[in-house]
Amino acid sequence: MKHILFVCTGNTCRSPMAEAILKNKNLTGFEVKSAGIYAANGSEASTHAKQVMEDNGVAHNHRSSMLTGVEVDWADLILTMTASHKFAIQQQFPQSGRKVFTLKEFGGEPFNHDVVDPYGGSREMYEATYRELQEFIDKAIEKLNL
Repeated sequence: MKHILFVCTGNTCRSPMAEAILKNKNLTGFEVKSAGIYAANGSEASTHAKQVMEDNGVAHNHRSSMLTGVEVDWADLILTMTASHKFAIQQQFPQSGRKVFTLKEFGGEPFNHDVVDPYGGSREMYEATYRELQEFIDKAIEKLNL
């Protein structure tokens, strides 16, 4: 069983959408969670994130959680939304070693490794972020042969 952890800042927009997208692929052989570097435990996903997921037929049930060593140790692969998230995890959790990548880096993007944060933005920004997540999650699935 492979354990995949998506990480963003507050765990209310990007990482919950990524978690839900991957879970809704209904693939076997893995578990997926999400967390935030600066998350408050127990918050729902943002309104636009929930709407965009619903519009795309993606089931979700999310409460935010702060990234801790427990999740880092649980994960076989940690996919972050930005290079700064990756760096922060590697600094705070040296045991994360070589299992931390940005989602876009892992998906083969050679230059821009950050998924844009739609927090506080328009519905269109959330839709664009959703599409970007969908694209790179599909690339990650191919790489992992899930």
